[in-house]
Amino acid sequence: MTKRKALLAAMMALVASGAALLGPLQAKEFTADPKLNEQVSKRLKIPVYFAVPASARAPLGDIDTTDRLLDYKHPDASGASGDVGLRLVIGKRAGMAKRLGKSGLVQTGDIILSVRPEWGGAGAYPNIQMGISHSGVAYIKDGVLHNIDNPMDSEFLGPGLRGELNGDHYKTVHLLHIIRPRNLTDAERANILAWATRFGTNPTKHYPDQISFNKDYNDPKYKPGKSPDFVKHLAQIGLGHKPAGNLDLYCSEFVWGLLALKNCDPATTAEDFKGSRMPSCVREAMHPMSATGDYIFRRRAKSYAGLADGPLLVVDAMKLPDDREKDLLSSIFVDNPAKLARMSTGHRQVAEQMKASFEPLQTYYIDAATGGWGRWKARGIRFMSNRKVPDNYSPTSFLINTLLPPDNANRTMDYVATIVME
Repeated sequence: MTKRKALLAAMMALVASGAALLGPLQAKEFTADPKLNEQVSKRLKIPVYFAVPASARAPLGDIDTTDRLLDYKHPDASGASGDVGLRLVIGKRAGMAKRLGKSGLVQTGDIILSVRPEWGGAGAYPNIQMGISHSGVAYIKDGVLHNIDNPMDSEFLGPGLRGELNGDHYKTVHLLHIIRPRNLTDAERANILAWATRFGTNPTKHYPDQISFNKDYNDPKYKPGKSPDFVKHLAQIGLGHKPAGNLDLYCSEFVWGLLALKNCDPATTAEDFKGSRMPSCVREAMHPMSATGDYIFRRRAKSYAGLADGPLLVVDAMKLPDDREKDLLSSIFVDNPAKLARMSTGHRQVAEQMKASFEPLQTYYIDAATGGWGRWKARGIRFMSNRKVPDNYSPTSFLINTLLPPDNANRTMDYVATIVME
């Protein structure tokens, strides 16, 4: 932890020195800076498949902030056909929620993903998760960025449960991806704000007696072909209907459920949630993913991505020569015990539990990417993997959705930026 803080502090010093050369820090757009890019790369030390291609990016309006905005290009993508990197917002942790709330960069309904750069190169599980360990929802209230997460406790919502990126969890995270559901209307954002406020104003009213945390990410409430009753249950809790039973949700399941209420105004649809039927306003913001998708094989307008496809799609976007592509894909599945030891106990346990399931994915990655007869073997692995893993919405799945082409029918998310906090 001390070493990581020292690295981030050094990076901030570099950023400050670079900014002094560039003038006042009233940045309005993300700009490239080769020298600063090289310095930041040495500090972040993330693998290229933790970044995203330019096609993932959301269109942005004016940004008003004193934080440094860097159009970061990952050095391992230099010379590649695909433009792979990140939009970095680099600034002091203190006051970040207020600055972001007024910047115009983050909007109500955006998804906040916690990123652990130290996971990079640790092994198959942390690499395929693209370093992402947690998810929450952003909402802007009184000019301040707030986060609403499950668990709804002080670890994630901070002192007074205000949710200003100041919980113990967010104090240990230095990188946050911001993902935006596409084409949200003002009315939908107003609805999300209303629901987030209902849960965020007095979280102890709901957590843990009505809503608790589900530790099993392989046990989603969503069931293909069935009504998402857990979303209705979540809304009933928010409306104060006091439905029977406790609703246990993992973090990204809570995010998915909250966003599924974007068309439901709690002030006008409250009665709809009292009946036996699912209210028509409940609509999924992103279809849950199978273990693997078919985009890498078909590349059609309705092709889809899978839960394990993130790094594969990033590397595919780079359009590397076959030998470089194979080496990079193979490296994703190499364990590094020293780096694995830096993960939390819970995530290390999951990595160990998932190891056997992830081993066939190395063949899937390489054969799916290189083409030829090997693709038939990859298709077989894909078929077996999808039978074993239920359709799901992991924290990483929101980022993976942005990796589909912009005109893909299943693309419902865009990548906004990555917050770097000292």
